[in-house]
Amino acid sequence: MAAILRAAGELLPGLALCAAIAAVAWAVQALERSLFGFAWLDSLVLAILIGAAIRTNWEPAPAFRPGIRHASGTLLEVAVVLLGASLDPRAVAAGGLQLPVFIAGVVVLCLAAGYGAGRLLGLPHRTAMLIACGNAICGNSAIAAVAPVLGASAKEVASTVAFTAALGVLVVLVLPPLGTALALSASQYGTFAGLTVYAVPQVLAATAPFGSQAMQAGTLVKLLRVLTLGPVVLGLSAMQRRRKAADGHRPPVARRFVPWFILGFLALAAANAAGLVPQAARAPLHGLAGLLTSLAMAGLGVSVELRGLLRAGPRIVGAAAAGLVVLACASLVAIALLGVG
Repeated sequence: MAAILRAAGELLPGLALCAAIAAVAWAVQALERSLFGFAWLDSLVLAILIGAAIRTNWEPAPAFRPGIRHASGTLLEVAVVLLGASLDPRAVAAGGLQLPVFIAGVVVLCLAAGYGAGRLLGLPHRTAMLIACGNAICGNSAIAAVAPVLGASAKEVASTVAFTAALGVLVVLVLPPLGTALALSASQYGTFAGLTVYAVPQVLAATAPFGSQAMQAGTLVKLLRVLTLGPVVLGLSAMQRRRKAADGHRPPVARRFVPWFILGFLALAAANAAGLVPQAARAPLHGLAGLLTSLAMAGLGVSVELRGLLRAGPRIVGAAAAGLVVLACASLVAIALLGVG
């Protein structure tokens, strides 16, 4: 019991900071609705912006860091799992086998484009591949997964993670007005966000302004996109082993390709499809997921060092931007070919 209380005490300052940021974000969203009749910026996006503004002007003391990491990590993963209870199984069935095939095609195209852009801009092989994987699959998680396989240095990983954190927030902010300008439906926009946004939690923030249907579609597409990480890591490992065969070096293969929260999301979605999740429990679970997501967005915002993007260098930013443009264009083409309504 003493250990539990001690651990809770370590998390409390950071969680309290995230809760305060989330509360301000909710208040600003409510003010927007009272003034304009709708919210220009959703509370999840506002939480990221407020958190990032705080982080740019003030670095949290060490006492805050465990709670911030917990909010942007564990709480966020739990929120993704809980979303499985509100996933409509008919939306999954409507995608058929075409959906994962198109997602795999978009990922492969973005990998090639991102790597090619990086090499054309003079980036080393490992850095270009880290950027391509981060763009194509799931941002920092993909970078962390492929870094040991590629034998990337800490400096290479740090520079690519810097652009992912800052550019990922920028994508979340730009995507909703872009979806409105393109007159995308909720399902189309959710698919677009799921194919474009870097991380699973950022999909929640990007799709929130378009409603629950967009959030469900975006989460499903994004989770299917993350599942391509396993084959990509295996393929890169095989390539590295062939490249290093002459000197006997054997890069380690990542032990876990599928994060636990994806498995939890799929398990809860399957339970919901089988009728094992009571109807009365779905709304509370969805609300709890929203609460945890708000705390997580605040934690992510406080974790973002916006100056890091400038320190990462123009070549890395250029390669990332080029890969992102290809990813967005390929996503719109895939939506049209899939006939998403």
